[in-house]
Amino acid sequence: MAEHPRTLDEIFDDCSKRREGLMRAITKESDKLYNACDPEKENLCLYGHPDGSWEVGLPAEEVPPELPEPVLGINFARDGMHRKDWLALVAVHSDCWLLSVAFFYGAKMDRHGREKLFRMLNQYPTLYETVTGHVPNKSGTGKKRKQTNATAGAPEPPPAQAADTPLASGRLLRVSDITPQLVGRQAELYWPDDNLWYLVEIARLDVKERNATIQYTSGEIEDLDLMEIIDNGHMSLLNQ
Repeated sequence: MAEHPRTLDEIFDDCSKRREGLMRAITKESDKLYNACDPEKENLCLYGHPDGSWEVGLPAEEVPPELPEPVLGINFARDGMHRKDWLALVAVHSDCWLLSVAFFYGAKMDRHGREKLFRMLNQYPTLYETVTGHVPNKSGTGKKRKQTNATAGAPEPPPAQAADTPLASGRLLRVSDITPQLVGRQAELYWPDDNLWYLVEIARLDVKERNATIQYTSGEIEDLDLMEIIDNGHMSLLNQ
C-alpha cells in the first residue's frame, strides 16, 4: 500500500496533480477519453493519478478500497448524450471524487486545517466550470470585474499594471487593517492563475461585512471578500 500524503501541502500537491490529469483527459485528450469509454465494456471509472496522469479502468477489487472510488459506469452514458454534455457529466463527478480524496487524506486534520485545504483547492476553477466555460474570475472571488470608464466604440483600456513579485515596501493585509482608513490605500492583489500581483486601490469598504471594492489601474473594478483574501495571503498593502 502506497504511503498517503499527510501534511496540508502534501495533500494539496497530490490532489492538484490528480486534477491536472483529469483536466487533460476531459479537454486536450478528450478524444482519447471518449474512445476509451466503450459502452460495451464493464463499469468503467476515470482515475487521476498523483503523477499527473489519468486512466480509464475498472473499479478497485479491494473491499473496502484504499481510496474513495470515482463514479462507476461513465461509459454507459456516453452514447446516450451529446458529447459535450457527457464530458460535463464526467467532469462534475470527477470534481466530487477529487474532493472526496482530499478530505479522505485530511480526515485527521482539525477544522481549521480542513478549511484551509478547501480554500487552497477552491482557488482553481472546477473541471465542470472549465468544460462548460463557466470559469469564475481569476482572483478567486467569484465576482466579475467591471468596466467603469468604457463607452460604446471606445478603444480597449490598457492592461492592468502587474508584477511577478509584490513590492518590498508592502506587507500582507491583516484583519486589523479593515478600518475606514483603508479606503484610498494602494495595494497589490495576487491572481493565482496568472501568478501576478496587480496594483489596485481600495475604492470602497464595508467594515462590518469586511467587503471591499477595488479599482485596477485599467479602470476596472472588483468586489472582494477581504477575509478570504487575508486567509489566502493574496493582498499586499503598500506603505503610504
